[in-house]
Amino acid sequence: MGDAHTLHIALIQMDIAIGEPNTNFTRLEAFLNEAVSAEIKPDVIVFPEMWNTGYALTEIHEIADQDGARTKTFLRDFAMKNKVNLIGGSIANKRGDQVLNTVYAFDRQGQEIAEYSKIHLFRLMDEEKYLQSGDQLGRFELEGVPAAAMICYDIRFPELARKLALDGARILFVPAEWPHPRLHHWRTLLMARAIENQMYVVSCNRVGTSGTTNFFGHSMVIDPWGEVLVEGDETEAILHATIDLSEVVRVRGKIPVFEDRRPHLY
Repeated sequence: MGDAHTLHIALIQMDIAIGEPNTNFTRLEAFLNEAVSAEIKPDVIVFPEMWNTGYALTEIHEIADQDGARTKTFLRDFAMKNKVNLIGGSIANKRGDQVLNTVYAFDRQGQEIAEYSKIHLFRLMDEEKYLQSGDQLGRFELEGVPAAAMICYDIRFPELARKLALDGARILFVPAEWPHPRLHHWRTLLMARAIENQMYVVSCNRVGTSGTTNFFGHSMVIDPWGEVLVEGDETEAILHATIDLSEVVRVRGKIPVFEDRRPHLY
C-alpha cells in the first residue's frame, strides 16, 4: 500500500470475445501487463464479469473453466510475479455438471483471498436457464481491509450491499456486463450503494457488442460520499484511481447512519 490508508486501483474496461476463452486470456494478459507498468503501479486490478467466455450461454457447459483451474493458475501466477492484488472479474466456472458465475481474488503473494458466485441470476439474459446461483456472500479481506464483491445484477438488491456493509466492508467490488439502454440505472444504483453504505464502490464493466447487445463500459470508482473519482467512456481503457480508506471512517462519522438505524422497525 502507498501508505496505511491509500490503495491505487486499476480497472480493465475491455471488450470480450464471445465464446473464445483463449482470445480473452491473451487479451487480458496484455491489458494486465500494461496496467502494472503504469507510472503509479496499482495495488489492485479489477476486471469485468464473465471475461473468459462472455455470455455464450448456449455453449457455456462446453467452454466454462473446469473448477476455475485455468483462471486460478493464471491469476495466482500474475499476482505473485507482479506483487499485485487481483479482483479477477468473474468467469464461467464449471463445477460438476453446473456452471457458476464466479469471482476469484488473489493477493500479492498469489494466495486466493475470495471466491464469490453471483447469487442473483439475470433473467433478461437467460442466466437462470444455464447457470447455477451461488449461496455464499462475497466477503474477504484485502490488505487487512474488510471488502466485498457483488456481480452486476446484484447491485439492484440494496439489502445485499447493506448486509456486506454491516459486516464491515469498506470497499465493494462490482464486476459487470451491463448493457444499453440501462446506463442511467447503472450509474444511479452504484452511486446509491456508495452513499447509503458510506463505502467505496469499485465497478468494472465491459465494452463492445455481443449479438444485438451493446455494453457501455462506464466503469467507475465512487467514494463514500457518492463522488465519482474516475469514470470510463464506451471504449476499451485502463482506468486509474487512488482511494483513501480513512474517508470511510470520516464520512461514517459525519452522518452516522449506521448508529441511527432502527432495524427492529424494519
